[in-house]
Amino acid sequence: MRRRSLLGLGLAVLTSAPLAACGDQGQGAARSLVRIGGPFNLVDMSGRPVTEKSLLGKPTAIFFGFTFCPEVCPTTLTDLTAWLKALGPEADRLNVVFVSVDPERDTPEQVRRYLSNFDPRIQGFTGDPAAVAAAAKAYRVYYQKVPQESGGYTIDHSSAIYLFDKAGHFVEPIAYQSPPERAVAQLRRLIRG
Repeated sequence: MRRRSLLGLGLAVLTSAPLAACGDQGQGAARSLVRIGGPFNLVDMSGRPVTEKSLLGKPTAIFFGFTFCPEVCPTTLTDLTAWLKALGPEADRLNVVFVSVDPERDTPEQVRRYLSNFDPRIQGFTGDPAAVAAAAKAYRVYYQKVPQESGGYTIDHSSAIYLFDKAGHFVEPIAYQSPPERAVAQLRRLIRG
């Protein structure tokens, strides 16, 4: 009976995670039941191949979004920029990664241009549709193309930032629009191990 309760709790946490409704409660259950993170084969803003191994050795904050995002992505990247500044020199001990879930429009050059508006330590990754889908699946990230009346499209996507230790193990999320003091404290704990 207890195992079934924990499984239900873990699934409830995972169901809410993509929509940035993650809180601290239940994360231990989710961590023990479901793996978040894993192999990926993408390219950086220079078009060079990157994998999950490229991030090992430093803790990582990773966020999935797209450069044409009207609200969540620029808000999150602005928050990350402010949090990195608040961390001071400690921020240099952290990988911060933005992964595009819009491979049709987000070329390495487009991602580079977009990220030039934020802290220069934020790395940008993209790839072909299959590579992006595989990365999103490994990281349990939700995204879906949504057609617009104008003929274009937008993308619904997860809005949490996922934190990983230097060995690549999932630690916890930072929820969308988390209070700055809480987010900076989470990043500081991550850096200090």
